[in-house]
Amino acid sequence: MTTGTASGSARPQDARRQLITEHVLAHGTATVAELSELTGVSVMTVHRDLDELARRGVLRRFRGGVSALPSTVFESNLDYRLGVNVAEKEAIALAAADLVEPGMSVMLDDSSTALALARLLVEQTPLTVVTNARRVVDVFAGRDGIRLIALGGEYSHTHDSFLGVPCVEAVEALSVDMVLVSTSAMDARMTYHQEQDVVLVKRAMLASGTRKALLMDRTKLARAALHRLAPVGDFDHLVVDGGIGGELLAELREHTDVRVADLS
Repeated sequence: MTTGTASGSARPQDARRQLITEHVLAHGTATVAELSELTGVSVMTVHRDLDELARRGVLRRFRGGVSALPSTVFESNLDYRLGVNVAEKEAIALAAADLVEPGMSVMLDDSSTALALARLLVEQTPLTVVTNARRVVDVFAGRDGIRLIALGGEYSHTHDSFLGVPCVEAVEALSVDMVLVSTSAMDARMTYHQEQDVVLVKRAMLASGTRKALLMDRTKLARAALHRLAPVGDFDHLVVDGGIGGELLAELREHTDVRVADLS
């Protein structure tokens, strides 16, 4: 391993930071020493790279390393979330698509599960779609039969979406047939998220919908996070994957309509 910031094996700054990001997203966590070995630059250079990536909200620093994993306080980066529990999210999206009928107006949040759902709804036209998620906008942009309303606000690199007061105000000006969202954690009675700005936008979305659907894979169940979002009973539908435990499923069905997605 090199000990200086310049060597034949050192990579240009942007490429090096991209390599670090991809490595951490793939493994969940990494140490500074591991990343120094990976990139061929000094520990001090890696620290500077990690400071910048943390500033952008791409990764999260901890003593001696960096993480892409969620915690009760921090949500994980969208790129990391897109790579985990893919089959479960696609099954949940398929089951949730049955809730949407042509002619409806729907609001989708910036979750990875909502993005999976968006890809299934492009043929379910005519449809009015409202979203704060940049990648969901990309899915629907230019599609025949789709009326697309993009919600503005302050851009979040972590979520690749728009948040903040302007986004909340834009949501509050609208009323839609169905709101479909996910969040980072829930137990049998309550849903949660780590970030206040995200909670405020999701709450506004839920208030704007005639019907509300919550899309959750099993890794988010029986967990909590820093901020309470909404009681489970506020949702008309909960769509989960088949890995949910029977006792928890029974408890959830006391509060809302639960649909279990087929993973086969």
